[in-house]
Amino acid sequence: MRLNLLIGLAMAGTLSALPGISMANDTTTPLLVGSYTGASSKGIYVYDFDTRSGKISPVPSQIVPASNPSWLTFSSNRHYLYAVNENGDGPGQIEISGRVTSFSVDPQNGHLTQLNQVQSLGSEPTYSSLSIDGRYLFVANYSVSSDPGGTLAVIPVKADGQLEPVVQMKTHRASHVNMDRQLSPHVHSAIMSPDGQFVFAQDLGADRIYVYQYDPQAHPDAPLRAYAAQPEVRLPPGSGPRHLVFSADGKHAYLTLEMVGKVMSFDYANGMLTRKQEIPLADEDFKGKNGGGALHLSPDDRFLIVTNRGTDNEFIVYAVDPDSGALSFKSRRSVEGVEPREFTFDPSGHFLLVANQKSNAIVVFAVNLKTGVIGKQIQSLPFSQPSDLKFLSR
Repeated sequence: MRLNLLIGLAMAGTLSALPGISMANDTTTPLLVGSYTGASSKGIYVYDFDTRSGKISPVPSQIVPASNPSWLTFSSNRHYLYAVNENGDGPGQIEISGRVTSFSVDPQNGHLTQLNQVQSLGSEPTYSSLSIDGRYLFVANYSVSSDPGGTLAVIPVKADGQLEPVVQMKTHRASHVNMDRQLSPHVHSAIMSPDGQFVFAQDLGADRIYVYQYDPQAHPDAPLRAYAAQPEVRLPPGSGPRHLVFSADGKHAYLTLEMVGKVMSFDYANGMLTRKQEIPLADEDFKGKNGGGALHLSPDDRFLIVTNRGTDNEFIVYAVDPDSGALSFKSRRSVEGVEPREFTFDPSGHFLLVANQKSNAIVVFAVNLKTGVIGKQIQSLPFSQPSDLKFLSR
């Protein structure tokens, strides 16, 4: 009996090591979900995701208590996670100012252990990204209120994953085009260029992309300097820039204009963005509310997917010209919910997951990698106010 058991275990180990043969556990990977915690959500949730079936486990393997952890950022080696705590001085807010929390990550199951927390020195931090060298975290303090308004905060990151206090703040001048939403700056995102030399801050309240040169060697306590060649990219008045992404080759960039429901394409080189296209997300005869949201390139860079969070609540898929980076419309599809806050591809690239914040669900869709078409719904997992989705596997 003992001999048979040992033989069985040895065979199982051999099978799992053979190319082309995988055990059941080999198809699962941790999925981390950020959320807004004003209702029933408790913080960050860790689930198992099956890359073969496209299903999220019905029960989380870990729930990490946190206040409004709305955006999650992994370190490049996936050993650490940084969550913005999107708090401010608005009605019902738990804390009077924004914070950022660092965690260590278990490489096997994605479970988190809190390391430390620092203030973001602003209200409602809504986005963060790391410098390519991993030395600084760039935090976009959106600030719902016009006073003090949004800011860009620079937070040093220690070798052990812990965060240090903010060392630099950047603020901008509002456009005042839309008096309801642009009385003050509202930094919605900040992302580094693929060459690691520049940081681009998208300011919804200013109708600008602000360009900063990154030089930590010369100025470790203030690594960002306005880029003299192009300190800002002016956008259409009242357009409200939200998120920016770069192509894998670093030659092109794409931007959502939240307030007018459009997507823009740019050529990129040496810190300079050159505008190429401005495309409405909705059909020509659309009469409802627009709301350009998240955007991501497919894993092979052949397609750009953008969400319109307005009346339609849909994905729009564009084909990307491999040479020019130009966009051409391919298809559109409902997100099967309301207010798609964020979405992501799973590590296999065969599934697309969306956090439908106001309909309280995470929805999984099948994706055709050859055509870019978002296909049938695989699953709708009830979840209170999901806001961000990140996989431990890349």
